[in-house]
Amino acid sequence: MSKVLIVGNGESPPAWLLQTHFDQSDWCIAADGGYDILMAVGLRPHVVTGDLDSLASHVEDGVRLIMNPDQETNDLEKALQLALDEGARHVVVLGATGLKLDQTLKNLSVLLQFHPKFDFICFDDERCRMMILEKETELSLELGTDISLYPMSGKVEGIVTQGLKYSLHDEFLENGIRDGSSNEVVSSPVRIQYKRGSLLAIIHH
Repeated sequence: MSKVLIVGNGESPPAWLLQTHFDQSDWCIAADGGYDILMAVGLRPHVVTGDLDSLASHVEDGVRLIMNPDQETNDLEKALQLALDEGARHVVVLGATGLKLDQTLKNLSVLLQFHPKFDFICFDDERCRMMILEKETELSLELGTDISLYPMSGKVEGIVTQGLKYSLHDEFLENGIRDGSSNEVVSSPVRIQYKRGSLLAIIHH
């Protein structure tokens, strides 16, 4: 297995986005109530996992059901660990954001936790894509794309960017002091590198 789609119980993605990623994936995992989101648009996951406290629908025959009551991990962590155990290398997560701010922040922490374990992992929704950047990253983005950079580790140092309207030249971003919100792509590919910390990119569609 290579490419896995995980659907969480956050804000429901539009049907076209669900269908696009579903078609591009080898396997689909519903994280608890993410099953209801998928079934509402006629898509059937291969497996449902979580503590199942937010699952509203009866899980159909033929869909693998894995109950995991561990209260030290949330449903997204459970789904990502399952994907990892099954050999996934490329993961897209839908339904990880929106609705409750605390759950969105928790899931961003989970994104940081699992980023080193996959070749690629991102959160996607109708508005944007969120991903932890490697220390050296090249992104092919359309001119005019809105992109924000946030220091997930509290402080990120030695940042150098190319292709953005507001460039950084061996500079830092730090929560509560200086952020990198609302920048703009002026040439592509965009190149971003940094020396210390963990940097989150939010790329608006």
